[in-house]
Amino acid sequence: MKTYTLRKASFFDALVYAVLTVVLLGVLLPCLYVLLSSFSTKQEMLSRGFFLIPETWTLNAYGYLFNNHNFLTSFKNAFEITIVGTALSISTTTLMAYGLSRTWLKGRKTLNIMVVFTVLFSGGIIPMYLLTSQLGLLNTYWSLFLNNLILPFNLIVMRSFFQNTPKELEEAARMDGCGEWMLFFRVMLPLSMTSVATFIVFYAVFYWNSYFQAILFISDSQLIPLQVFLRQIVLESGNSLESVSNGYEFGPPVKMAVVVMASLPMIVMYPFFQKYFDKGMLVGSVKG
Repeated sequence: MKTYTLRKASFFDALVYAVLTVVLLGVLLPCLYVLLSSFSTKQEMLSRGFFLIPETWTLNAYGYLFNNHNFLTSFKNAFEITIVGTALSISTTTLMAYGLSRTWLKGRKTLNIMVVFTVLFSGGIIPMYLLTSQLGLLNTYWSLFLNNLILPFNLIVMRSFFQNTPKELEEAARMDGCGEWMLFFRVMLPLSMTSVATFIVFYAVFYWNSYFQAILFISDSQLIPLQVFLRQIVLESGNSLESVSNGYEFGPPVKMAVVVMASLPMIVMYPFFQKYFDKGMLVGSVKG
């Protein structure tokens, strides 16, 4: 019986590893194709189709990007939007989550219902555009910051974390003379750093990858973020475009190079925050 159980477990483990290997290859191969094809030539990509190892290695695509003023400007804009937007969003989210977690707050239930309502329903694109336009926020980064200042899901999870913190710590802090602000900054916020670090990554990825609202609200070419530049490259690469100053034309390797550069900052950032993911998401959603 024991031998049969071991064989059954071994077969199940082998099946799990086989499925995970297939899934891994399904995720890894497209990433490798994008990365390695960015070092190939336009002629090779058009003639060979799918390949992993280029026959001719070249940095022409990256050379074009780093000599392209629009790319450098959009890359800088994306960093500014991500850093400022993440700082504003994480600050307001933690403050509002802490406030909504206080049972003595008047109107708390109504505010919580309003937050949940925004998860299910939204005003739509046209009202959002009209409101942003009437506030004079078009062609400014505030149109991106204010429309995405607090994401309801992040707020709800962080509010749950503050609600599940031990009441004894709060009572002890109040006995030591802590007011609400001191209680938040010296007790609650240090305890929630794993959750805060997790949502810093979520907000950073959200702002870095956001392009639809940038297309709606920003028409100035000097203010567009990197994702909008990537969209322009993808749309325009199918057209017949003139050569650029270094003799390199728009083509598939340039598209791949832009995708690599657009993904690289988040890939580099993720390992530094990975240790917070095990606790950060679950600690605020599971009581105990």
